[in-house]
Amino acid sequence: MNGTLKIALIALLVLVIALPAWWFLSRPDRGSTGEVSTRFRWLGPNDKIVVDGFDDPKVQGVTCHLARAQTGGIGGGLGVAEDTSDASIACRQVGPIRIVAPLEDGERVFNESRSLLFKRLRVVRFFDRARNVLVYVAYSERVIEGSPANSTSTVPIMGWTPPPGASPER
Repeated sequence: MNGTLKIALIALLVLVIALPAWWFLSRPDRGSTGEVSTRFRWLGPNDKIVVDGFDDPKVQGVTCHLARAQTGGIGGGLGVAEDTSDASIACRQVGPIRIVAPLEDGERVFNESRSLLFKRLRVVRFFDRARNVLVYVAYSERVIEGSPANSTSTVPIMGWTPPPGASPER
């Protein structure tokens, strides 16, 4: 074997090891709010619905909860299975709403890989100025072909009255 071929094989081996390791370590922490098992798997973790909460980075006082399918099994346990495009979103006012930076229609507020290379789950925000409402859309995007499956939630921008017993500033 000549030196160039050895270097190419070593580079390929490093890539084969490094890419899945990078993918596994770069995945966001899932299940911060909760999860439910939907399908038993003999090998590896079960399929699940995972629920996470996140705050809009440019709009204080708005929190969204995103539920999405997570594939289990051996591939899911290793972080290489492609998750389905199923997701739902619910956003609510949880305190006084303050827009802390200029809003752009279609701006991403959440982004997560759903497969090793080609698929992403995104949440984008629109501001319906005529109705004074924030609109959040969750959808799956794929390099070649995305999915029309989506979920939408709206938050009217209104005054804030804290619920009884809650602190006035959240």
